[in-house]
Amino acid sequence: MIRFFDVGLDYRHIASPLRAQHPADATALASVSFEIEPGGFRWLTGASGAGKTSLLKLMYLALPPTTGRVELLGEDPSRLNRRRKALLRRRIGVVYQDFRLLRHLSAYDNVALPLRLARRSERQLHADVTELLRWVGLAGRLEHRPDELSGGEQQRIAIARAVVARPSILLADEPTGNLDDEQADRLLHLITALNRLGTTIVVATHNHGLIARYSAPVMELRAGRLVHHG
Repeated sequence: MIRFFDVGLDYRHIASPLRAQHPADATALASVSFEIEPGGFRWLTGASGAGKTSLLKLMYLALPPTTGRVELLGEDPSRLNRRRKALLRRRIGVVYQDFRLLRHLSAYDNVALPLRLARRSERQLHADVTELLRWVGLAGRLEHRPDELSGGEQQRIAIARAVVARPSILLADEPTGNLDDEQADRLLHLITALNRLGTTIVVATHNHGLIARYSAPVMELRAGRLVHHG
């Protein structure tokens, strides 16, 4: 489902439009190899700067590796044309650390966006979007735009958007960082339910309390190297 073969990421060697967005002299990952089975769940841990976000970027195709090979859902992204790569991306849900909500859209429309891109009809998607927003406690905020919501509410919208299309892979970068303990547990119930339905999950977190409460294999990065997986 997710396979890394001796993968490295050096921001000095990526294409120039991407390089401008990243540190100019950073080797983010080195010789990373692992496999996550279909339907697997992994915690991704490590100190700030260890490479967690860079690893997730490779998984959701924001960046290509500079060395080694990545395989996702049985595909080698480097061999795909633009159309097939876009279709592969649609099977990957992402919860970003900075939310990345569209500011001009309501909570409802932000969550509905992946289903609209997949050409679901408005009648078909309405029930899924409203039910998911109700489940994350935002049934009364459907028409509010991100700037009218708290950080925790925006986080919950970002989570709902990532899971509404029932992706094959869900990647979450510190998804509980703006949530209280009750909301964090609610989120983990949703994520583990998706996992039981077959979604492969990778959650990057510093929250060791969550890891203790929701037992799953841990991948630990240290200075860009995978030092523990199991």
